[in-house]
Amino acid sequence: MAQQGAQLDGDKFCCSICLDLLKDPVTIPCGHSYCMSCINNFWDEEDKKEIYSCPQCRQTFKPRPVLVKNTMLADLVEELKKTGLQAAAADHCYAGPEDVACDVCTGRKLKAFKSCLVCLACYCENHLQSHYESPTFKKHKLVEPSETLQENICSRHDEVMKIFCRTDQQIICYLCSVDEHKGHDTVSAAAERTERRRELEVSRLNIQQRIQDREKDVKLLQQEVEAVSRSADKAVEDSEKIFTQLIRLLQKRSSDVKQQIRSKQETEVSQVKELQEKLQQEITELKRKDAELKQLSHTEDHNQFLHNYPSVSQLSEPTDSSSIDIRPLRYFEDVTAAVSELRDKLQDIMREEWTNISLIVTNVDVLLSEPKTRAEFLRYSHEITLDPNTAYKKLLLSDGNRKATYTSQQQSYSSHPDRFTNQWQVLSRESLTGRCYWEVEWNWHEVRVAVAYKNISRAGSSNECAFGLNDKSWALYYYNGRYVFQFNNIKTRVSGPYSSRVGVYLDHRAGILSFYSVSETMTLLHRVQTTFTQPLYAGVRLYAYGNTVELCKVK
Repeated sequence: MAQQGAQLDGDKFCCSICLDLLKDPVTIPCGHSYCMSCINNFWDEEDKKEIYSCPQCRQTFKPRPVLVKNTMLADLVEELKKTGLQAAAADHCYAGPEDVACDVCTGRKLKAFKSCLVCLACYCENHLQSHYESPTFKKHKLVEPSETLQENICSRHDEVMKIFCRTDQQIICYLCSVDEHKGHDTVSAAAERTERRRELEVSRLNIQQRIQDREKDVKLLQQEVEAVSRSADKAVEDSEKIFTQLIRLLQKRSSDVKQQIRSKQETEVSQVKELQEKLQQEITELKRKDAELKQLSHTEDHNQFLHNYPSVSQLSEPTDSSSIDIRPLRYFEDVTAAVSELRDKLQDIMREEWTNISLIVTNVDVLLSEPKTRAEFLRYSHEITLDPNTAYKKLLLSDGNRKATYTSQQQSYSSHPDRFTNQWQVLSRESLTGRCYWEVEWNWHEVRVAVAYKNISRAGSSNECAFGLNDKSWALYYYNGRYVFQFNNIKTRVSGPYSSRVGVYLDHRAGILSFYSVSETMTLLHRVQTTFTQPLYAGVRLYAYGNTVELCKVK
């Protein structure tokens, strides 16, 4: 009975990971069982996700389940091994529908272990022994099992195809090489494979290099994501602090105005009440005096009347009430008007500055894509001026130090360590980092448009100082009917339409430097991809008297 059960349910006692009999079986919470080492190795690969799953039903567990050996299942597997399960498990050695079968086996075929390219047959381990032991098969080529061996037989001549026709790019047999492929460029398939393998290795090296480059790019982009997030978080935090300070300032000013109004109210009301009290006292006194006068007027004794009249008829000085204005008054309405005016001004300022802030946020550009249209380039336009302290003494600077002219007379420049002493050159006052765009217009050929590091030599040989002749400067110029780009004294001829205006685009962080011919459209002349280690400065170099070059104002 046990043997019969093993034949029926043998697969149930195999681990679905290693496809072998269970070893130290464990049962996980979903009810499926595995070898302890297999499921542990499987879950070790899921440690990073901290969510563990069943390889069969995909039910997930968190945290990682504690594994305990299923002793009942272990005992059952051991018992069934003794009663024939091992023989049933050997079924895994037989070829299934998706396996390559041994061509020699009769009856139920075993899985093929190797294929022979000479015999054009597949062999299991047992039938392959002769290829290892007999000298007859010593030169036979063994490969991984394959069902496509018959594709190596020429369908026309029924011969093994061992020749490659380079003319027709196909594999042929030796009879084909003397028949329809006669006179073609043919080599052995092995020789062609060797050649193609070399090409394959080159392709792999290129792919691996591209993978490395892309992995670096991915890493850089990840760093960019982190940098953008840090910058955004800091901007949000700082903005909240600033707006909180503004709110507190407005609240304080509101409190100050309220306090001033209440203080003024108290002073004014106190003065009014004081005057009011005096007037009230005067009214009381006048009423008393009026009663005395009334009583005196009714006195019938003439002598008594005349005797009391002087003392009763005298009146006290009236309170001065001339300052009382009975017209409708505006007391603190002007304060309200002034606060309203302040509110309107703040609203105008906020509206204007908010537009600027929104534009700045919109212009935050993380990706390193280069602009396409002139309007996009102008987003990065920089107002650049020439530095008189760097100008060669025969260069006249004008138009707000944006224009340089090569003259025959020396200019009255003072001595300065930054001045070019042997080259007719000048650098910009402003350093260039980030993304920058500017345009240069010349009146003559051979004017050099350049960028350079600040530590470029100012005196000495031309190779040390001249733009484009060293590793500290990059230059473009037009000569003999075409553009030439020069770096480290290496010239590169550049094709493109001539224009008296050249646009220069710099993305310092991305290491991109591009030159454009600017007319009705922009045409890329030359693009440099490198790594800039220092801030750059715009530069121009003139060659002949009368040469002029101008850093344009662009809009």
